[in-house]
Amino acid sequence: MDRAPEVAAFLSDELDRVQIVRGGAAQRDFARMGSRVDFRDNSTGRTQSVTLVYPGEADIEQGKISILTPIGAALIGLSEGQSIDWATRTGETRRLTVLEVREAAFA
Repeated sequence: MDRAPEVAAFLSDELDRVQIVRGGAAQRDFARMGSRVDFRDNSTGRTQSVTLVYPGEADIEQGKISILTPIGAALIGLSEGQSIDWATRTGETRRLTVLEVREAAFA
């Protein structure tokens, strides 16, 4: 943590949002690994669709974003209709609203 205090603080904030659910009790419409998430940047009105993936699978051109990026970490765990404030890499605070979550499709 001493080598990367910004990352440690970021992950600590994300852990504060964690909710544990019993197996089978989880909703199907929340963003998780592999989910396709449609969201709106409320500051600009721009809508975007991304797939949440692990860092090694990230590919911006294919719309695959890492859960360790600020936007990926902000989206994971949210359900349709929920909004969250997140900080861009430049430090600007924006609000995102989840429009739709499609279930992870693993082959």
